[in-house]
Amino acid sequence: MNAKISQGLSTSALKFLVIALLALGIFCRFVNLDQKAYWLDEAFTSLHLSGYSDREVENQIVNGGIVSVAELLKYQYPSPEKTVFDTVDRIAETAPELPPLYFAIARFWLQLFGNSITALRSLSAIISLLVFPSIYWLCLELFKSPSVGWIALALIAVSPFHVLFAQEARPYSLWTVIILLSNASLLRAMRLQTKLSWNAYAVTVILGLYTHLFSALLFFTQGVYAVLSQRFRLTKTLICYGIASVISLIAFAPWLYPAIITISRYPKQPVEAATTAYTITLVKRWIRGVGLFFADFSIDETSGLIAVILFSILLLFILALVGYSIYYLFINNTPNVGLFVLISIAIPPLVIILLDLMQGQIRSTISRYFVSSGLFVQLTVAYLLANKLGKTYERPLKHQQWKIAAIALLSVGVLSCVTISQSPVWWTKAEDKNNHKVAEIINKAKKPLIVSDAFFVKMFPLSHVLDEKVKIQLLPSPKNAKITQGFSDVFLYKSSQKFIDELKQKHKLKVEPVYPQYLWQVKQKN
Repeated sequence: MNAKISQGLSTSALKFLVIALLALGIFCRFVNLDQKAYWLDEAFTSLHLSGYSDREVENQIVNGGIVSVAELLKYQYPSPEKTVFDTVDRIAETAPELPPLYFAIARFWLQLFGNSITALRSLSAIISLLVFPSIYWLCLELFKSPSVGWIALALIAVSPFHVLFAQEARPYSLWTVIILLSNASLLRAMRLQTKLSWNAYAVTVILGLYTHLFSALLFFTQGVYAVLSQRFRLTKTLICYGIASVISLIAFAPWLYPAIITISRYPKQPVEAATTAYTITLVKRWIRGVGLFFADFSIDETSGLIAVILFSILLLFILALVGYSIYYLFINNTPNVGLFVLISIAIPPLVIILLDLMQGQIRSTISRYFVSSGLFVQLTVAYLLANKLGKTYERPLKHQQWKIAAIALLSVGVLSCVTISQSPVWWTKAEDKNNHKVAEIINKAKKPLIVSDAFFVKMFPLSHVLDEKVKIQLLPSPKNAKITQGFSDVFLYKSSQKFIDELKQKHKLKVEPVYPQYLWQVKQKN
């Protein structure tokens, strides 16, 4: 990058704008942490942190007896009866795809700052702040340009994707930081060729693998780059990379073996035929997934027609900008820079998309699995804007056009983040985004009872918005179930159709939907 561009972007006005966006982004990451709907994935985090196994919890509360809200909360925070090793054992047994690093940190965090949703989510929010220096460092290593780093900081600060996951009790903020550090460490190690730099890279790989199993895709992508950048020659760089890789795999071996064993026991998912409708659904969600790194207004198929049309136009603008950014970066950089960015964007999603098409699944539509690709998409846009805004044009109108494009892109990010910060629910909460409405109905009853034969963890998110007067009856099976008497109102929550039919046919009770698909009220027939 020439000096004129760098000088043009190093103005105090630009830095002031970026600092203002950083302040706004930090505010949006921390505001209203306790007001956001708690959802199923976070409930699993809570159960992991408690250290209790599914069987232990089922023996205690899933037996048809009456339990209080406080008793449900007991199994959602670190228990003094359990240790961090119980947490690790539980994850290895039930969710090995999410290795224990984040959960071990979170358990110690709650023990230090107390049991609350705010305390738990604040860990992710604080970790997310490390994204800013990490992405700036990566820009310096990759582009040798502070200007690109400043623009990247602005895009990340008001990225709705990163704000959303900075507010969740899940490992994705930590994973984002490690992805950035790992890539920057690799480039630094290949540049310096020192033992210390390669050791630092190996540490980031180990941390990544112990944070999320999909780090293996990042590790694979980095390996492809190392081989291609060395033109398939056994150079010192490739040897050092190989040694660092072996060290990382050895360090991860204690978790890798039980993870493979556990995952191999998972029931096979039904394969969906690759119909035209299936393919269209995938493509629509892929496009939306790219856009979510820049704009998100929780628009989906259920939104109004005008909102869907406007958001679709916005997505097309973002997609065109991303496509041109990749092209521009590729033709204006050294082959190694273009190669590193291109494969970092392409390989992780291509692997998962290929598996989806082979198995008829939709994992490639889950945006949080593509943190690495999304980050590099944002880097390409930052590179484009830094160059276009920093150039001196013969026609001022062209410079104004790029300035308008940059302001528009940052503005939709700002608007998205402000909207997210003030909304208690978002599409990321899945079906649990309805819990506050369900709880409002239940809490109005004088002496309510909730009955459910659903998996007990599904009751955990709701428990955070229920009044203390509410009692819960969790059933191990819908067969021969008896509803306890003595309550003013009896509700069914996420119950199976088999259980509902049992109450209607065998017990001759009236079951009326109160909140469709989630809540029913049980009454005696007249």
